[in-house]
Amino acid sequence: MDPNRDNPIIRFSAFWLGLGIVLIFAAVLVVIAFFDRDTPSRLDAIEAQKADQRYEIKEEVEAAQTEDLPAEAIEAAIPQVAQSLVEYAPEPLVKPEWVVPGSETAKRIEEGPAADFAAVDAMTEEGPIDPAVMELGKAQYMTCAACHGQNGEGGPIGPPLANSEWVTGPVSNLIRIQLRGLKGAITVNGKEYNFAAPMAPLAYQSDEQIAAVLTYIRNSFGNEAAAVKPAQVEALRDEVGKPMLTVEDLIQP
Repeated sequence: MDPNRDNPIIRFSAFWLGLGIVLIFAAVLVVIAFFDRDTPSRLDAIEAQKADQRYEIKEEVEAAQTEDLPAEAIEAAIPQVAQSLVEYAPEPLVKPEWVVPGSETAKRIEEGPAADFAAVDAMTEEGPIDPAVMELGKAQYMTCAACHGQNGEGGPIGPPLANSEWVTGPVSNLIRIQLRGLKGAITVNGKEYNFAAPMAPLAYQSDEQIAAVLTYIRNSFGNEAAAVKPAQVEALRDEVGKPMLTVEDLIQP
């Protein structure tokens, strides 16, 4: 047997050395727990923290929306929107996949005269914007805001309208997009947007309503351009039912 193992001094030192190591280890754990006390360690705690963050973000978004579009404005717009829905006349919609090749409808679409977009754009006149037209356009824009944002800032499924060269460009572009829809990539202010879903046609509105909402976006969100006339919309009504547009089909702004 090793005589050192019976040495009381060695045994006493070993005891206190072991105790010291245990105490140091415990102190390290306490320090780690102190600095890590705000970090959730369980999945349910992590999910609870994320839920709190989502509620905070939701409250911030709702507060911003209320500030930009107060309840009074929504209430005031409801009668106008309801009246417009009651008064609009349905437009016949012919989708390409519904047309029987060689039928009269197919011939009418293929042989129909192409609209004179230059003539439509030539009807645009500079001048003061009618406040009543802007109010009607603002009410109609409530539908557009779902994709393009309350302030025309754009969103996950719609490009921005604010400071857009397409908005202030040729009027015929905007009218045709509303009547036929738009698919594929589009570049706005130097940034390309290409959404999974295209913009659907919104041809159900009257000529006055379409002219008003287009006038509204052309004179809101930092944009400034001439008003759109109902007569310009009427001149392009034959666009309804044709295939969706792409940027290549439009006049470059």
